Amino acid sequence: MAEAPGRRRWLGRALAGYAAFVLALLLAPLLIVVPISFSSARYLQFPPPGWSLRWYARYFADPQWIESTLVSLRVATGTTALALVLGTALAYSIVRGRYRGRRMVERLSTGPMIVPHIVIAIAIYGIFARLRLTGTEAGLILAHTVLAIPFVVSVMSAALRTVDPALEQAAMSLGVGRIGAIVRVTLPLIRPGIVSASILAFLSSFDEVVVALFLSGTTKTLPKQMFDNILVEIDPTIAAVSVLQIALVVVALAVVARFGARTVPR
Repeated sequence: MAEAPGRRRWLGRALAGYAAFVLALLLAPLLIVVPISFSSARYLQFPPPGWSLRWYARYFADPQWIESTLVSLRVATGTTALALVLGTALAYSIVRGRYRGRRMVERLSTGPMIVPHIVIAIAIYGIFARLRLTGTEAGLILAHTVLAIPFVVSVMSAALRTVDPALEQAAMSLGVGRIGAIVRVTLPLIRPGIVSASILAFLSSFDEVVVALFLSGTTKTLPKQMFDNILVEIDPTIAAVSVLQIALVVVALAVVARFGARTVPR
């Protein structure tokens, strides 16, 4: 029995060391991408021969880069709104519903997170080509919504489980309808979950490239523009754009961590 505390300490240290190793592997690319984005070289070169902000300036001065960024922002915003409405409704039916097959619906809602995006992209392209939605922002929004809904359902389901259904019943007993109880009672209580789900949906759309390669056409999103840039010309502009995207993701995840923690019951 005396060996148990020592064994637990050893296991704890081994787990901490393993976590640190995995974190180092994940962060290692940043040690290359960030310096290259400030390089004075004309091509991707590491270590950089000098330091310059010319590639950030080129990004902000290039109409193609700015237009693709605006397309990604519009598509991600539309995806966030649509996925939030559909995903929240689906999460509510899963958490509050009492119908047969509810567990199956919950499992199927995570399908886009499991199925490879290339498979989803091919299937969506086959449908959207007939509907003439390829090469349109509306088509990208609908396609990205399919990928974003699982994130919304996961977050909103967890948030809804922290709200006592008796609060909705109390509101309805006072004369408020079901929809009114949801809008006036439930949604304000799960506002942190709504923020977290919105940010995750936005990021899933803003950084998506596989579906965009099939559907974007001449309507290029930022990831599609980055992919084309790698094929045509390899210069540190791609590194500068990558650093800006990483900064956006870090800020968004920090917000998710801050608000997401509030959805956990104490």
